[in-house]
Amino acid sequence: MRALIRALIFLLLLTALTAGGAWWWLNQPLNLSEPSLELEIEPGTTPRGVAQNVVKAGVQTDARLLYAWFRLSGKDRAIKAGNYELSAGLTPYLLLQKLARGEESLRAMTIVEGWNWRQVRAALAREEFLKQDSAGLNDEAVMTALGRSGVMPEGRFFPDTYTYAKGSSDMAVLRRAMHSMDRRLADVWSMRSANTPLKSAEEALTLASIVEKETGRAADRAQIAGVFVNRLRIGMRLQTDPTVIYGVGASFDGNLRKRDLQTDTPWNTYTRAGLPITPISMPGKAALMATVQPDQTKALYFVAKGDGTSHFSASLDEHNRAVNRYQRGGQ
Repeated sequence: MRALIRALIFLLLLTALTAGGAWWWLNQPLNLSEPSLELEIEPGTTPRGVAQNVVKAGVQTDARLLYAWFRLSGKDRAIKAGNYELSAGLTPYLLLQKLARGEESLRAMTIVEGWNWRQVRAALAREEFLKQDSAGLNDEAVMTALGRSGVMPEGRFFPDTYTYAKGSSDMAVLRRAMHSMDRRLADVWSMRSANTPLKSAEEALTLASIVEKETGRAADRAQIAGVFVNRLRIGMRLQTDPTVIYGVGASFDGNLRKRDLQTDTPWNTYTRAGLPITPISMPGKAALMATVQPDQTKALYFVAKGDGTSHFSASLDEHNRAVNRYQRGGQ
C-alpha cells in the first residue's frame, strides 16, 4: 500500500512538473536559509536521498518536488558525490546541472617556495577541510604510502597552490605536489647546460633547494647558482649557511653561531665537501631552472648587501672587502 501511495505521489508531482508552471519553477531561484550553504553528498546516496540532503542543508523547498525533477530530467543517476557550495540565485535547473557535472566547492592550500618538509606538514595540518590521513604517519610511512619507499620527503613537493574538495585526503594533495615536482624536475633537467658538473636530476634538485634559500632578489638567482656550480666544478666547499641551519633543525633559534658552523651534520657544507645528502627546501621552477642554466660567471663568493641583493666576487680578497663593507659596516 505504501509503495502504491508513493507511486501516486510521484505521478502527481510528475504531472505538476509537466504542467505550464514547470518551466517557471525550474528557473526560479531557490530560497536558502543562509546566503551560502554547504551540501555534502556521500558516495552511494540515492537521488531521493540527494533531494532530502539538499533540503537538510537549508534549501527551502519540497524534497519530493526536487526528486521528481531529478527523475524527470533523466540525470538522476548522473549526480556525483562530493561537497558543493549552494549560493543565492541557484535554481532547480542550475542545481541539477551543478550536481550532474560534479562542480564541487573547492578550497586551496599553498606550498610556498623555500618551505621545508616540516613547514609543509604543518600547513597541511592547518587545513580544517582536509582529511588528515598523514597525521599518524612518520616521514618514512608517508613516502611509502605515496609509492616512494626509502625516499626522503624533503624537496619532493612542488611549491604551488593546490585546490581540493572538502573532505579530500591530505595525501591526495601531497601526491599531486609530488607528481608536479617530478614533471618540473624532468623538464628542467632535459634543458641542462652541457657543461654542468651536476651528475643527475637528483643533484639538481638538491642544489636548487639551496639556491632557493640563498636568493634574496630574483635577478640574482642565476648568478648565485653560477657561484655554487663554479665551486662544485673545482671541488671547493659550498659553505652556505642555509644548509647548516637545516642541519640544526627545529631547535634553530634564528641566531647562527660559530659552533653551528663547526658542528658536523650530513647537511653542513662547511664541514663536508659537495652537496648535502638531501635537499633542504622545496625549490620553485625559477630555482630549478637557474640551477641547470646558471649564469656564466667567474664569481666564487657572494655576500648579502642588506637590501635583498648580493655582491659577487671572483677572489677571496674582494669577497673579504665586501664582507667588511656590507656585514661589518666598514668602507
